[in-house]
Amino acid sequence: MRASYVLAVIALGCSALPASAGSDDIFGNWARGDGAARVHVAACGDNVCATNTWIKDSAKQKEKVGDHLIFKIKANDNAWTGSAYDPQRHLHFSAKLKASGGNMVTTGCIIGGLI
Repeated sequence: MRASYVLAVIALGCSALPASAGSDDIFGNWARGDGAARVHVAACGDNVCATNTWIKDSAKQKEKVGDHLIFKIKANDNAWTGSAYDPQRHLHFSAKLKASGGNMVTTGCIIGGLI
């Protein structure tokens, strides 16, 4: 299984696009820090979903527009923490999202800290 999307989102962080929500809000449109993808973060039922809206090179990145991550996260102090699921790759991992000043930093852990 490849975790390229998950690792890229978790490791690189994002910056806000003009249509993003408030500076401390994770909801809205974000460009991945490496410039290879854009995602839309929105509520989806009781969860939060990050859905790819643009991919620079689908074949190389092994991901496509419409791929998404499902976050089960809650706002705590200055960040959102919980878990995430990548249904395309059947991966579960911990997740922390923090937005501030038009940037979002994401961190996470897959397989009990091994990745």
